[in-house]
Amino acid sequence: MFGFSFLWVFPEVVAQEKKIQKAEESYNHYNFIDAREIYLKVVEKGHHSEEILTKLANTYYFNAEYKDAVKWYNQVFEETQNPTNPILYLRYAQSLKAIGNTEEADANFEKYNSLTNPDKENPGLEDYKEMIQLNSDRYTIKALEELYDEEQITYGHTVHDGKLIYASTSPLERSFIDIEDGWTGMSYMSLYEIPIDTINEPSGKSKELKGKIEDKYHQSSAVYTQDGETMYFTRSNYTAEDKKNKKEEQTYLKIYRAQKNKKGKWTDVEDLPINGKDFSTAHPALSPDEKTLYFASDRAGGEGETDIWKVAIEEEGKLGTPENLGSQINTKARESFPFMTKDSTLYFSSDGHFGLGGLDVFAIKLKKDGTYGNLVNLGEPINSPADDFSYGVNQETRYGFFSSNRNPETDTSFVKTNIYSFKEEKPLKDPYIAWIEGCVTDKDTGEPLPESDITLTELEENEIYKSLKTDEEGCYKVEINKYDTYLVRAEKEDYDSDEKVSTPKLEKQTINFQLKRNKQEVTPGVDLAKVLNIPMIYFDFDKFNIRPDAAADLEKVYQVLLEYPELRINIRSHTDSRGSHAYNEALSERRAKSTRKYLIDKGIDPSRLESEGLGETELVNECKDDVPCSVEKHQENRRSEFIILEN
Repeated sequence: MFGFSFLWVFPEVVAQEKKIQKAEESYNHYNFIDAREIYLKVVEKGHHSEEILTKLANTYYFNAEYKDAVKWYNQVFEETQNPTNPILYLRYAQSLKAIGNTEEADANFEKYNSLTNPDKENPGLEDYKEMIQLNSDRYTIKALEELYDEEQITYGHTVHDGKLIYASTSPLERSFIDIEDGWTGMSYMSLYEIPIDTINEPSGKSKELKGKIEDKYHQSSAVYTQDGETMYFTRSNYTAEDKKNKKEEQTYLKIYRAQKNKKGKWTDVEDLPINGKDFSTAHPALSPDEKTLYFASDRAGGEGETDIWKVAIEEEGKLGTPENLGSQINTKARESFPFMTKDSTLYFSSDGHFGLGGLDVFAIKLKKDGTYGNLVNLGEPINSPADDFSYGVNQETRYGFFSSNRNPETDTSFVKTNIYSFKEEKPLKDPYIAWIEGCVTDKDTGEPLPESDITLTELEENEIYKSLKTDEEGCYKVEINKYDTYLVRAEKEDYDSDEKVSTPKLEKQTINFQLKRNKQEVTPGVDLAKVLNIPMIYFDFDKFNIRPDAAADLEKVYQVLLEYPELRINIRSHTDSRGSHAYNEALSERRAKSTRKYLIDKGIDPSRLESEGLGETELVNECKDDVPCSVEKHQENRRSEFIILEN
């Protein structure tokens, strides 16, 4: 709210109690003055200036009255050719957009961009390289020598009951050893387990999983419930038409669910309803609470070739309707091999996000409110120019496994996929995290303003990013996306609001605010110009005539005097230090009288106006006699003040 109140303090000629009572009565009598109404009346009288019109437009803008804001911003642009303050174009653009004038809003936003030169490629190629480098060299890795074979495909990361569960084309104990995959020329994949110790070192021999999960074609990507009684896994599927046409290499993938019987064998294998005959569903992963199944699929409704999807696991194992995880995770290319940690961080592989080569492993936090954190590339050595996928990690020990078709000897050639063991030595860093901090103070007193409202709006999307309040010291600190640009607004009751625009790509930046009070108690001795939140009344050098811009400001004072007929003020005029003391005193006296006469000529009772000239006796800066100063510095001392007098 824009306005101010008058609380009169009378001379101590009566008891203190009566004085307080009288002051409260005066306060209630005068109530509040709305600065917007003062500005409107000044404009109606024909006194226009960029400062007045801008403040008037801002009062509507900060109160979300965008239709009127557009009206007054439009007048600012009509009367001021090419304003140089970029924030004007931004506020005008946002107001236009709010009332549906998108085309003109975009034009003004582009003008804002041209004045501030923001980097539109946020982030760009070099930024992505920097991000990947930030998270590189956090792992020690090694090939799992017991399973390593440059001629066979082996992958998997699931660890259960001290065993690594993996899939491989290596024959080992297969019952269909003579059957080959027409696509790869190798044996079909089966699921195996191998004992491992606490640092991921194999401590026994591999053997095939027991039970009825084995089939004629591929089995892979097994994941267990925490109690070890249920397993989800991937199996290749083929249709009657495929059999007839002998196109088994074009078969699809399905996710199956199996139960462990009392003998430790997998039975009751079921084809899940999320599968289909004309698309693949593969590579299951469970949420920490086991109420959601994540998987990869190329079904209709996705973003690209294969996407990450999820489906709710309801009572008695019933599955809900599959949901796509959206464009923040999925791209036009391939996303696959999801894995979820206990803290709801989703790891997956993609060749659609910026990476080092083929499939790279990425991580993203799934928040409780359904939104996502920032997508992060795990960097080297987990990722390489090859395909890197099937990542899984124990969040407590930081040991894990991933698979890759890299050649350990060179980055320029590839081998068949093998399993690598790793230890995460350092935590993952979010390269998007940056900080904005600052303090909010009273512009006149410098005092901190605790409980001020700070609102950050993401500029490109024009959506509120975060809202918070300043602490007891009037300060705040907020985490942001390093590559986004924010409109930071500070608001406090009884103060004018203010906004500033952040700078992208900075790790840390400080944005302070000095807010001007627009509603306050006014006691004798207070300068009315400060209470009204208006500039000083200035005079040209060696002159005492009222300048046009001064007339516009005096109109504000005049309107307040009309609103409050009991208000009395003392007009004090000041000069700079140039000229003799006697001359300056006489000049300031003429200026004070000129200001007083201006108000009297407009109908203000002379008895309500006092005036005095103070010459150069109260300079506001260092520009004393014989001190060289700029024209602008001297201008600061040529001013008029309006001091509240007691009745």
